[in-house]
Amino acid sequence: MAAELTVHQLIAKHRPTLDQALEAIRTRAYWSPHPEHPKAYGEQGSLDMAAGKAAFDALLGTRLDLGQPGTDDFVGGEVSPYGIELGVEYPHADVDVLLPAMKAGQKAWRDAGAEIRAVVCLEILKRISDRTHEFAHAVMHTSGQAFMMAFQAGGPHAQDRGLEAVAYAYVEQVRTPDTAEWTKPQGKRDPLALTKQFTPVPRGIGLVIGCNTFPTWNGYPGLFASLATGNAVLVKPHPRAVLPLALTVRVARDVLSEAGFDPNLVALTAERPGEGIAKTLATRPEIRIIDYTGSTAFGDWLEANARQAQVYTEKAGVNSVLVESAGDYKGMLANLAFSLSLYSGQMCTTPQNLLIPRDGIRTDEGPKTFDEVVADLARSVDGLLGDDARANALLGAIVNPDVKARLEAAAGLGEVALASREIANPEFPGAVVRTPVLVKLDGAKPDDEAAYMSECFGPVSFAVAVDSASDGVELLRRTIREKGAMTVGAYTTDEEVEQAVQEVCLEEAAQLSLNLVGGVYVNQTAAFSDFHGSGGNPAANAALCDGAFVANRFRVVEVRREA
Repeated sequence: MAAELTVHQLIAKHRPTLDQALEAIRTRAYWSPHPEHPKAYGEQGSLDMAAGKAAFDALLGTRLDLGQPGTDDFVGGEVSPYGIELGVEYPHADVDVLLPAMKAGQKAWRDAGAEIRAVVCLEILKRISDRTHEFAHAVMHTSGQAFMMAFQAGGPHAQDRGLEAVAYAYVEQVRTPDTAEWTKPQGKRDPLALTKQFTPVPRGIGLVIGCNTFPTWNGYPGLFASLATGNAVLVKPHPRAVLPLALTVRVARDVLSEAGFDPNLVALTAERPGEGIAKTLATRPEIRIIDYTGSTAFGDWLEANARQAQVYTEKAGVNSVLVESAGDYKGMLANLAFSLSLYSGQMCTTPQNLLIPRDGIRTDEGPKTFDEVVADLARSVDGLLGDDARANALLGAIVNPDVKARLEAAAGLGEVALASREIANPEFPGAVVRTPVLVKLDGAKPDDEAAYMSECFGPVSFAVAVDSASDGVELLRRTIREKGAMTVGAYTTDEEVEQAVQEVCLEEAAQLSLNLVGGVYVNQTAAFSDFHGSGGNPAANAALCDGAFVANRFRVVEVRREA
């Protein structure tokens, strides 16, 4: 089949979806083309639950040869947080060979134009969507997410974020017309007339540095934003979470090749144990865009040292929830309990500090003291996780030994209001599963400040006693300004307090959720509608997704001619 015919087919197939995505980011209304329910898969070429599991099992112990130039070795070593050795080997690249090969395909990809690039990206996402069950197991066994979360967050929600990035990329590229006829009157003389041509041109090669906890959800926005704007993309996964991104790269290479483009526009580079190739890659002159999710220390290093590249980072922050009063006390407790428990708190959006006035709060059930609020929240978490089967389905597994060590050390930081307990997973005896710990701290004590003003990534939360609501608001401000926050929550029935919290979040650029008591949680965001991060505080220098996330991945070059 001719490449041109394939491209026309892709436009006919995917342009309606692209148009719906463009409308969704304009209205911010709910929309998703990717089903959240596992039973929605299994028709029209997609894998159902059994076939997806079989496809994943068939990958174990195999070598994933992607046919890339410059492959000088195969490396592996992933061990599932559930105790399974994956045994998959991936290509290790000689980047002196791979990077020039990646650049070679950029001219044709650039010349294809924004629409064709967009629909090719949508075909990649569609094929990934058809294999959501397979990808879910890959995400589960690299991140430690429980299956349903791995299915949704690693599947449809990640695919939504990738599509969202494509939509923003398309909008920014077509903002300038392809051509313009320019005529300037000159009075009695002939007018000046020029024909102008405007071409979006890629910056160069984009580098996606993957994370351990959300390899697809955090990886897809940068990958598809760079690819849709004409750049080649090199994917460097986290050593403990290679498989989901390796499968992504394989799908992308297949689609690019079938559409008549160079498959080397997307490539993978895995690393040997302890090799640490991210620093080497990040400062290569060919790398012009970097997307990174992970620790503040390395994010700061990238921003300071990868001077040749446009760097997008999502780093660490300290997320806070101010609890000043509650119109639905039971709903608040249930909502917070779920937020603290989901995926063992191993999310960049999980609340860490609960700021509660030491004199207590007003509720629809009458006044509650500080100790009563904390004890009631502890009971709510206990009730939610009291059944081991339900607890396993919510908590997943501890992703690495560092998280387990932080959890164990947290109990020594203050009075423990809710002790963490070990839960056995009958299906995966090797899984490390722990319930959250909740520790009481005093916002007025300098010794306690060292704990609550540092990110403690994992199932650890602090109930911080503050002198008043206004003191809580000011502590919230200082925390966002000094440490950053991906999310902020507040519970209040007082209009003045609500306005004060909102003003802090507007001034310090933090995303705020107010009085959530239903099935939406402070640590969840919806693509096409919610912004993940703001790019305006120390937790992240970019938001997923907005125009700023895509617009600087390309530049517009003008060619002028006499008309």
